[in-house]
Amino acid sequence: MTVVYGPQCEFLGIRFDRLDPPAAAAEVLSLSTRSDFSYVVTPNVDHIVQLSSKDDPVLTMSYRDAALRLCDSRISSRLAYLSGIDLPVVTGSDLTADLLGQWLTREKLVVVGGDAKLHHALRLRYPLFHWQFYQPPMGVRHDAKARMEIAQFVEDAAADVVFFAIGAPQSEIVCAEILARGQARGVALCIGASLEFLTGAKTRAPRWMQRAGLEWLFRLGTEPRRLWRRYLVEGPKIFGIWRRWRKLNAALPRASSGSSVSGCE
Repeated sequence: MTVVYGPQCEFLGIRFDRLDPPAAAAEVLSLSTRSDFSYVVTPNVDHIVQLSSKDDPVLTMSYRDAALRLCDSRISSRLAYLSGIDLPVVTGSDLTADLLGQWLTREKLVVVGGDAKLHHALRLRYPLFHWQFYQPPMGVRHDAKARMEIAQFVEDAAADVVFFAIGAPQSEIVCAEILARGQARGVALCIGASLEFLTGAKTRAPRWMQRAGLEWLFRLGTEPRRLWRRYLVEGPKIFGIWRRWRKLNAALPRASSGSSVSGCE
């Protein structure tokens, strides 16, 4: 099956931006200079399963309205390859590390989420940045007042880059609401535990496990009580989602450009 190329491609219900890590970081840097607000999502297997399993228009809109949708899963990337799609992997953790270590200089940064220990560690590790922190309450997904207070903080901060570390789908939903309000600026990144990996609060899988697509297994071993259901019950649903997508795609007209999969540009 021929691998297709282009800036975007629909796969498993998400229109991914097919950028390599340097191009993704450069695009984030460009978005950070704008006077309007945008945000970046990094869908992994868990996110795709949530989007496919729930009839939730708010959740769907939160991914649809993102400025960039980057593939954060080597499993998804390999399933895409088997479907004739070249889908580069740009994990939220690697993107965050690249931005803080290479691309950003003295920008104003905001972190939504984390605790005082994480905030202190970030100030020590990256002292050149102007940091602001906001620690929201638990249960943001179903707390409209809490989401509004986050939005107001982001608007008042007027930061260049906002790191959302409150998990999915809370981060994506709040970002979509901030975008709809039209009063913020800069770019937000929904990056999960990325900052905890950088500061050493959590340990990331060795590189060989990442390359082998086994990072999920490492995380399961380090946090079994919290993650067993995500990886052992919900995660395997990705294969059924892929089979249904393949069956549907086979019935669609082929793209006129000669791409092997309809929906690719």
